[in-house]
Amino acid sequence: MLTASFPPGHFEWLAWFALVPLLMSLEETSPSLAFKLGLTTGVAHYLTLIYWIIVALKHYGNIHVVVSLGLLVMLCSYLALYPAFFAAVLAYLRGSHFLLLKMAGLWVGLEYVRAKILTGFPWCLLGYTQYNHPEVIQIADVAGVYGLSFVLVLSNGLIYALFRSRRFHKRGALKWEMPVVILIALFTVTYNFQRISAGEENQKTTKVAIVQGNIDQSVKWNPDFQEKTIQIYRNLTRRAAKLGPDLVVWPETSVPFFFQDQLDMALQLIQAAQQAQADLIFGSPAYGKEGGHATYYNRAYHILPDGHVSGYYDKVHLVPFGEYIPLKRFLPFVHRLVMSAGDFSPGKKMTPLALSDLSAGILICFEIIFPEIARAQVKNGADLLVNLTNDAWYGRTSAPYQHFAMAVLRAVENGRPLIRAANTGFSGFIDHQGKIVGRGELFTEQVLAQEMVSGQTRLTLYTRFGDVFAICLLVGTALNLLTAFYYNRKSGRFRGGAHR
Repeated sequence: MLTASFPPGHFEWLAWFALVPLLMSLEETSPSLAFKLGLTTGVAHYLTLIYWIIVALKHYGNIHVVVSLGLLVMLCSYLALYPAFFAAVLAYLRGSHFLLLKMAGLWVGLEYVRAKILTGFPWCLLGYTQYNHPEVIQIADVAGVYGLSFVLVLSNGLIYALFRSRRFHKRGALKWEMPVVILIALFTVTYNFQRISAGEENQKTTKVAIVQGNIDQSVKWNPDFQEKTIQIYRNLTRRAAKLGPDLVVWPETSVPFFFQDQLDMALQLIQAAQQAQADLIFGSPAYGKEGGHATYYNRAYHILPDGHVSGYYDKVHLVPFGEYIPLKRFLPFVHRLVMSAGDFSPGKKMTPLALSDLSAGILICFEIIFPEIARAQVKNGADLLVNLTNDAWYGRTSAPYQHFAMAVLRAVENGRPLIRAANTGFSGFIDHQGKIVGRGELFTEQVLAQEMVSGQTRLTLYTRFGDVFAICLLVGTALNLLTAFYYNRKSGRFRGGAHR
């Protein structure tokens, strides 16, 4: 049920009670057994959720299927530790007051840890399941995606407590927790309704065209195909120009050569911006010199309508084993993966690109899953967010659906419209309230155009204060655990492997 609640399916309603079977299995269990049950849940969930890693590694990374499967199992085993710790700690806290609130706080605290340690991998946090319901997700502009996860886990705990757990009824625990839960529910519903019905600050619109080239990954970096790739994008841009856009966006690494070097082909891009009379943003690899060594970057360039190259943004959060090798000097076997992975350096700043009439905060590829990057762009003055990506690596799996879903929450959190240009899809437009106002098809060559309201100046509470909500829940969980450890040790609970 956890996996089914995520895209590409349409079963997001399962997320409101998908954890109930796990909670049922934890009845009267010791923390050690609860850990094993949570681990089993996690492995089953993540193997079925991110199976697409095998496709990316085997088909496009040329890594043997056995090695690819082994890497998938290793990653899923690591991710499964989070539901395992959730289950174990929940069993340890059993019997304490306000357990439903502690349960939701514990889940969110662990999600936050997963988003931070080991470079972070916050892929498909529970709150993302509701991406297609703007009337539900507005609370994210206060507490981020973590606020949605909190409400969903609270729902799971409440359903379990009402219909299954006799202990809650015997202790009368719900008598104390129910008013708090009701207040949280009322606040969430009221806030969502208020935000969805609020008028827009400014009516300034920007007409944006997305060019989706649909370049096959197997030929993308073939030097013999470079000229054809540029011709595809130029032809599509001519089509887009007929729509009168203010801004044209190409995907990540849509220019498969060093734009700064190949002057003849670079001139074609400048001419494309001039002919369209629009700002042009596109992705290209780049390099620089530091200490006598070449450093490579995953870059987004900006060309003004007059053909002037006005700025660029270098990707700051790289994909481990995809764009760089972590702990390279300590892993003797790592050189076998370098040819498939690449060796990029992170950018040094998150400054929006100054377009003709507004500023665009750029997020490249999976930077979109890290809320702090979009937040930094908006705090630095971005009027809208632009996500350039190349999801061709994922093939026809569930990954492009999941990746697009997570982009929706970045728009809501920061109250800014978001434009997503993907090489093979999904490209699309998301307004500042998370409504998907336009989306293309997968593996289709196409031009998408949409007028976007880009005059918002209000900074949301989330943009201003970031993940304060999640951090407070993490600290609260740690304090709850320390308190429970003190009392359990004093009472001898769980001593000798006892269940109670």
